[in-house]
Amino acid sequence: MKTLGVGIIGFGFMGRVHTYGYRNLPLFYDPVPVRTRLVGLAELKPENCRLQSEQLGFEFITSKWQELVSRDDIQIIDICSPNSLHTEQLLAVLAAGKYVYCDKPLAVGEVNLSRLETALQTSRSFGQMALQYRFFPATLRAKQLLDAGFIGKIVSFRAAYLHSGSVDPQKPMGWKQLKSEGGGVLQDLGSHILDLMDHLIGPFAKIFAQTRILYPQRPNPQGKMTPVEADDMALMMVELPTGVTGCIESSKISTGAEDELRFEIQGDKGALRFNTMDPNYLEAYDLTQPDSPLGGQRGWRKIACVQRFEQPGGFPGPKFSIGWIRAHLHSLYSFLDSIAAGRQPSPSLHDGLRLQRILSVAEESARTCTWQPVSQFTPHLEHQGA
Repeated sequence: MKTLGVGIIGFGFMGRVHTYGYRNLPLFYDPVPVRTRLVGLAELKPENCRLQSEQLGFEFITSKWQELVSRDDIQIIDICSPNSLHTEQLLAVLAAGKYVYCDKPLAVGEVNLSRLETALQTSRSFGQMALQYRFFPATLRAKQLLDAGFIGKIVSFRAAYLHSGSVDPQKPMGWKQLKSEGGGVLQDLGSHILDLMDHLIGPFAKIFAQTRILYPQRPNPQGKMTPVEADDMALMMVELPTGVTGCIESSKISTGAEDELRFEIQGDKGALRFNTMDPNYLEAYDLTQPDSPLGGQRGWRKIACVQRFEQPGGFPGPKFSIGWIRAHLHSLYSFLDSIAAGRQPSPSLHDGLRLQRILSVAEESARTCTWQPVSQFTPHLEHQGA
């Protein structure tokens, strides 16, 4: 079994999550598809996390992410940097022909999307987006049931990803409140729920969106009131090619919400629903069941997906309650398994490009207050290795 060296760019929240994945994957999957070794960590201020990086097993830490890309002992680049930095880092990784695991979004702005699209046409690189909500057992099972026709023809849908972190007007500004940095709830939370719904029931045909900034100014880290550029809430009407419409929302001003991603999909034979606040279960409604006498067998039932991953993902066991980070582990496992098998990963970098185009369509709709068509992007799926 080969061992691949890993270089992680960025050691904020997501950098720590991905580091957790590489460190702990052998405990959850026996055997792992490939072994990994934490070689390098790039962080703008390495002195702030030098001791922690050493304790986690990184061999070195640097302030220059380019050093990770240029080293022969690093085969995987894991991008966890702020959104606006993704393009230059991805272009460098693609040119170097390394494996890449990239946090969303793929890029910020149409110009950068075009640059990456051009690079992806000729690159020999191979990568996956870290869109972990596809990787709960419940969402994996939802995809199976939908593909098998369990709910029949889709007649309606609604989905949301809700937080309450921006309800406080005194919350200081960060880069996620700066549009120029790729901030805003549509890019942050909306990317996850749009990707999941596009994956489950897409493609989308048209989008009508409206965004809102709750407070026009917030204090910056120094306490000075600063204009807010990026949206706190996005509401979208989404139309499928069949003419079916549904609602998708992303919000950081949903008072009372914790980290709540949920969806309901109704069909002419049944329905499915899921909520990350109750992540062990996928709920299913079978309209073919009799409703008499006295309700018969008709009604919502909970499918106990819990931690029933396919082997070799057997730890800690199928009946133990699942948590948020477990989906991240399975997303990373899927990436490494694709490397070992020599197959295109999913969601791929091309899927990330498609997602960014959907987000761009939603932003244009919000700007113009008009329905906007979603042009269909067909990804190039050939795996050329790294």
